[in-house]
Amino acid sequence: MGERPRDPVESNADRSADLYEISDWEVRSLFDRVVYFLYYAGQWALRGLVILLAIAILAVQIAFGSLGALGAQPLFAALAALSAIPALVLAGYIYYADVTTQEPLTLLVGTFMLGVLFAGFAAILNTVFRGPVQFVGSGFGLLPFLGQVAFFFLIVGPVEESVKLLAVRLYAFRDDRFDAVIDGAVYGAMAGLGFATIENALYIVQNTDVVTGTFQAINEGSGIAAVRALAGPGHVIYSAFAGYYLGLAKFNPEDAGPIVLKGLLIATVIHASYNTLSGPVTVILSAVYGVNQFVAFIGFVVVFDGVFIVLLLRKLDAYRQAYNEAQVAREPESEPGVPDFES
Repeated sequence: MGERPRDPVESNADRSADLYEISDWEVRSLFDRVVYFLYYAGQWALRGLVILLAIAILAVQIAFGSLGALGAQPLFAALAALSAIPALVLAGYIYYADVTTQEPLTLLVGTFMLGVLFAGFAAILNTVFRGPVQFVGSGFGLLPFLGQVAFFFLIVGPVEESVKLLAVRLYAFRDDRFDAVIDGAVYGAMAGLGFATIENALYIVQNTDVVTGTFQAINEGSGIAAVRALAGPGHVIYSAFAGYYLGLAKFNPEDAGPIVLKGLLIATVIHASYNTLSGPVTVILSAVYGVNQFVAFIGFVVVFDGVFIVLLLRKLDAYRQAYNEAQVAREPESEPGVPDFES
C-alpha cells in the first residue's frame, strides 16, 4: 500500500508543528464533530435507504406478485428450498476452503439476506431494459438472437453481478472481521446463494402458479425445481469470483477501482456466457446424441460449471498455499544445536 500524499508544508515542517487546517486535519472543534457526525450519519442513512427500498420491493412482490404464492402454497416453498441445495453445498465448500479465521454466522446470514433482498433491484432493471436493449441489439428486430445476447451481456450479467456484490460491500466488507482477501469469495458465494434462492422461488412459482391440481403442480414444479437446482450453483460461482476481487481491493485500496471492475467483468462474462450458450448448446447436444433436452442440459451445466469451479478452486488453492507458506515463514526457527523440546 502506498503512502498517502503529503503537502510540502507537512513534508518539511518540524514534527512538533501544529498544522491543523494548514496541511493536516483532525476532529477538534464542535463544528468538526458536527461535520464528522453528519458525514457518517449520511452514509448510514443511505445504506439504510437502500435496504428499506429492497425490503419494500420484496414486500410488493409478496403482496401483489408471484412470491405471495409461497405462503399460500407450501409446496412451492419446499421446492424452492430443495432447488437451492446444490448452491448451498457449493457455498459451503467455498466456506470450508477459507484457511483463515472462520467467518461469523452473523455476517454470513446477513450477506445471504441482502442477496435475497437485492434480487428485486435486478428484477426491475432487467424488466425495464430488456425490450429496448433486445430491440437495438438485434438490429431493430432483424436478428433476435443477437438482441438476446446483447441483453445478457449488457444488462443481465452486469446488473445481477453488481447487486450481488453490493450485498457484500454494504455489510460484510465494512466489518473488521472481513480480514483476508479470501473472505471476499466466501461472502460473494453467500450473496450468490441468497440471490439464487429467491430467483429459484420466482421461477418455480411463475411456472406452476397457473397449474391446477396438486399432482400436476408437483409434476410441473419438480421439473422447474430440477432445472433451477442446476442453474443455482452458477450464481455462487460468479459471485465468488467477483467477491474474491472485492477482497483483493480491500487490501489494495490504491487500485481498488480497477480490481473491483476486473472481478465484475469476469463474473459478468461467465454469467452472460452461460445464459447465451445454455439454450442453443442444449438443443445441439440433444440432437447430436439423441437424448432429451433435460439430459442434454445436465451435460452442458456439468461441463460449463465444472470448468469454472475448477478455475475458482485453483485460485482459492493458490491463496491457501501462499497463506500456509507465510505462516511457516513467520514461525521462529530453532537455534542450531539447540534441541526443540516442544516438537
